[in-house]
Amino acid sequence: MSLEEPSIRPGESRLAFDGSQADDARLVFIGRIRSPWTERRDCPKNMRAARETGQSASVEIDPAFRPALERLDPESHVHLLTWLHQSRRDLALQMPRHAEAASGTFALRSPVRPNPIGLHLVRLLEIDRASGRLVIDAIDVLDGTPLLDIKPYFASVDRPEER
Repeated sequence: MSLEEPSIRPGESRLAFDGSQADDARLVFIGRIRSPWTERRDCPKNMRAARETGQSASVEIDPAFRPALERLDPESHVHLLTWLHQSRRDLALQMPRHAEAASGTFALRSPVRPNPIGLHLVRLLEIDRASGRLVIDAIDVLDGTPLLDIKPYFASVDRPEER
């Protein structure tokens, strides 16, 4: 698939920085996401919409990283950090389709950002450590999206206090 450059919407502006030309941060992909979504137009826009489809997904962990799955519990929640490899990296202001005014990239959950890192809170349904396959409840990324990291969700420290 080629990276299509969508047009700029009214109210949007580009960054002076082109992230596609950035220095190597020395990130290592530890696996890939396997999802039902192969086209951007079909991909859910967020995790709530992904869950509403009722379609599960999976994560394939590369062999070198499978030992790091030890003590990861099925039926728990984890944060997946993904590299949104087909996203633009050049907008400072974005005009969401549903909005009346443009917002700064850092005020949005859009995949368009200088470093297109996705954050997804998912529920683990199954873990096969030998094959490196994790079945998750849902995902809002394209099939083949690179995986950067997995971090456990701990309600005791990750859930903000109610005020």
